[in-house]
Amino acid sequence: MKHSHNKKSQMKELNSLPTSSSQTKHLDLNARAYREMVENGFAPNFEPAINQEIASYKNNNSKVQFSSVRDLRSLLWSSIDNPDSRDLDQLEYVEQLPNKDVRLLIAIADVDALVPKDSATDHHASINTTSVYTGVVTYPMLPDQLSTDLTSLIQDSDRQAIVIDLTIDDTGSILKSDIFPALVRNQAKLDYIMVGNWLEDGDPTPEKINNVPGLSAQLRLQNDLKERLRLLRQQQGSLFLETLEATTVMRDGEVTDLQLVKHNPARDLIENFMIAGNIAISHFLEAKQWPSIRRVVKTPERWSRIIEVASSFGEQLPAVPNSKALSNFLSKRKDADPLRFPDLSLTIVKLLGRGEYTVEIPGQIDEGHFALAIHDYTHATAPNRRYADLITQRLVKASLLGKSSPYTVDELKGITSHCTEREDAANKVERTMRKVAAAVLLSKHIGETFEGIVTGIKDDATYVRLFKPPAEGRIIQGEHGLDVGDKVNLRLMATDPERAFIDFARK
Repeated sequence: MKHSHNKKSQMKELNSLPTSSSQTKHLDLNARAYREMVENGFAPNFEPAINQEIASYKNNNSKVQFSSVRDLRSLLWSSIDNPDSRDLDQLEYVEQLPNKDVRLLIAIADVDALVPKDSATDHHASINTTSVYTGVVTYPMLPDQLSTDLTSLIQDSDRQAIVIDLTIDDTGSILKSDIFPALVRNQAKLDYIMVGNWLEDGDPTPEKINNVPGLSAQLRLQNDLKERLRLLRQQQGSLFLETLEATTVMRDGEVTDLQLVKHNPARDLIENFMIAGNIAISHFLEAKQWPSIRRVVKTPERWSRIIEVASSFGEQLPAVPNSKALSNFLSKRKDADPLRFPDLSLTIVKLLGRGEYTVEIPGQIDEGHFALAIHDYTHATAPNRRYADLITQRLVKASLLGKSSPYTVDELKGITSHCTEREDAANKVERTMRKVAAAVLLSKHIGETFEGIVTGIKDDATYVRLFKPPAEGRIIQGEHGLDVGDKVNLRLMATDPERAFIDFARK
């Protein structure tokens, strides 16, 4: 599958941007992020043809592709995302059935309706395949006019959606599922911090929830359902990892802090609903005998090191990789030492290895998702942000419309390979820009002492993350004999924000 864009013109623009050295007092972080995007093969700019397409969509109401669409706008839909997110892909609604069963509805934005296959917008999305969040500026997969407006499930606006309808019993098992097109309306745009603090700490009900009649009870019912789904996943051996995600805090163009994203019940709620929805989409396409995209985490290659890590806590894991045994170990450690559990989680994440996209062909057994302890898992719930999800949506819609698959197996293989490669590149850009921001923040602390944990080992480098601030860097002195998961005391030797270098010596 070929993916080309005007690299020459981008490099010309790149060369015209301001440059900085480690001696420069002020580093232009926006220019640095743009440079990182281009150097990693992304297309940061949208072509003029895309704007022309969007203009035509605004004046064209003929994008409804289904002859029959359910009207579910009266339901108490809401979204929960980051406080600053406007590219809303997913809404949720739950209702208690007469018995102990619960009905879960998940509405996914119908992005394909305004981003048709082979359009200019689709071509751009196929190059980048993902939105990239650099911490200082976001490079969306789709232009803002779409992802934060026309294809976003924004509050108080009628939107087309593909709805996943699940009936779930009191054990968390899915009894039946259905998928269909519908009109929906987001009644409340909520965020993880607001809802999480309310559910977890018993904070007063936020005004935004109080202002919508019935929403408080709706969210509590969603939280109860989340616990059912979570319990079933735990029994099946799903890994509940709690890594620390750092975000850059900016004020007036300056880096003022690196802030950790706190895991809370609201994030758990969306995670569990997302997993249930993605599994349902996988089963739907599998039942149709269609080739489809799967998200997999292969059996960990460094299982022997995971055994060593568990042994250091007095626990014994089997010689053969076993997700349930690992899940039980992690659960014990979280109960025993919740404060340090994110550090253990980070170690396990690094040793598990990366996820990737593959093509599931009917009749063949896929590798499954080791960390989730499931075999039928796709990405379908974020079509504004991930190209694999948009492709999956097109497969689902084609099936619902009684059409043939819009993609051949070979085309899907090309797409999955490119999506995996671009995801790795996006992670690199985001990681580098976190290091750039951290280097700026730490530049005034040369010679000071920090505590950290080893996160990666290569032939020529040993990588570490500090506990506070959660900055990542490299150990350049005294690194021999260390391995992933080791805790170390470090002295900050040097920073180079332009090159994203933070160098430590082991004490």
